[in-house]
Parts: sequence; C-alpha cells; structure tokens
Amino acid sequence: MAIQRMDNVLIVVEDLDAVIAFFVELGMEVEGRGPVEGRWVERVIGVDDVRQEVAMLRTPDGHGKVELAMFHTPKAISAEPRDAPANTLGIRRIMFAVDDVEDTIARLRGHGAELVGEVERYEDIFLLCYVRGPEGIIVGLAEELR
Repeated sequence: MAIQRMDNVLIVVEDLDAVIAFFVELGMEVEGRGPVEGRWVERVIGVDDVRQEVAMLRTPDGHGKVELAMFHTPKAISAEPRDAPANTLGIRRIMFAVDDVEDTIARLRGHGAELVGEVERYEDIFLLCYVRGPEGIIVGLAEELR
C-alpha cells in the first residue's frame, strides 16, 4: 500500500493566537479551530487527561496543512534548547514557496520573526532563507527565480 498524501504537520504551541497570526500573515488560511479532548484523543496520542485547543491552517492551494495544538492539560513540555540550531535532531523547519521572499520577511517581522541566517541564492533557481517565528518555530521560504 502506498501513501496517499501528506495530510498535515503538528506544532504544539503555548500562544495559539500569536502562532495563528504568524501563519495567516504568511498566507495560510484558518480551516477550523476548536477544543479537542476525551478518551479517543488520549488513546491516539498516548497522554492521559488531555484537554487542548487545536487550529488547522491550510495553504491557499489547499494541499498543505499545519495543525496547531495548545494543551490546557497536561501542560506542554519545552524542548531544550528553545531556539535550537539547524543541526539539532528532529524536524527543524517547514518550507513554503512564496512569491517574494523579501516582502514575506518584512511582513513576518511584524509578528516577531527574525532571519535565522541570510537570504541566499541557490544557483538561478531559488532565493532561500529560514525565518524563526513565535515560539521558535522555523519556516523556510523559497522564491522561485524565473
């Protein structure tokens, strides 16, 4: 059996409103938001006494989704170090194709975002960069050069 598609990426956050605002500024659309709790979710994620609020965001083309979860109970556990470098094990970033890297960076700065390194040109194909947003979330931005 083959994979049908990648459905979404989950990011656990402390300030759901701030992270939603960051991704909406990036160009994502809120698909839904609401509480999630009960034995079914506890069994799926292997954590007891779960009470959380979840928001699902989608890219404008409808194919990519980011799920954000804020745990009321039990409290979320912080990874260390908070602003881990790019060579830290685990998922480090989500990459988005954008129309204009510089404009996107400028808009995201209004939500506290900072460049991780620099904007760099990859051959004559892309302008690329990493941006660290609220709660240390790293997104990659790729502008295709025509």
